[in-house]
Amino acid sequence: MKKPLMQRGKFISFEGSEGCGKSTQIKRFVSMLESRGHEVIQTREPGGTAVGEKIRHLLQFDSEAGDLTDESELLLFAASRAQLVRRVIEPALAAGTWVVADRFLDSTAVYQGVGRGLDPAAVKAINGFAVGSTMPDLTLLLDLDVKIGHARAVASSDGQKDRIEDQPLDFFEVVRDGYLALAAEAPDRIAVIDASASIEEVTVLIEASFAERLGEGAA
Repeated sequence: MKKPLMQRGKFISFEGSEGCGKSTQIKRFVSMLESRGHEVIQTREPGGTAVGEKIRHLLQFDSEAGDLTDESELLLFAASRAQLVRRVIEPALAAGTWVVADRFLDSTAVYQGVGRGLDPAAVKAINGFAVGSTMPDLTLLLDLDVKIGHARAVASSDGQKDRIEDQPLDFFEVVRDGYLALAAEAPDRIAVIDASASIEEVTVLIEASFAERLGEGAA
């Protein structure tokens, strides 16, 4: 008798600009999945591996990164992602584990591609090389007014903003527009969630979208 094939895990990414509430909603989402019997791992970008965490520190807090070019920033994000995909995400999915990612390639497409004004074709090619065929089954985009998000991010940062959070508001306006444009281009994968509601209301919106997109009914 043939051994049944192991069902591949699902891959869900969360996206959004600073202060949109990703961390809170990811924690709730992972708990929901686990309550339904799924084995889940959570990843973050940049980071998620030993190499990726070193890149994260360099990108966000290293004083010597002040002179980092936009092109170098793009390639460092891609390097962290390539390591994460091959060492963590793909093995987990193949083993039937669900992966919930705090950011994935859409962040680079928007922050470095749109926000930094880099060549979209080059960004797409580099992203494609980094992730190979590994793409989220669902991306939950938490959309929020930039001023509200920035105020939330500042309030929770204890005065320790990283290189990205320290950008002017105009940068984040461009980032938000970029995210919404991506969602319009890939509506089957990207679900836009109104993050201006209460924590509980946003959770309800996320779970409803998840159920609709991936066929998961209420537990």
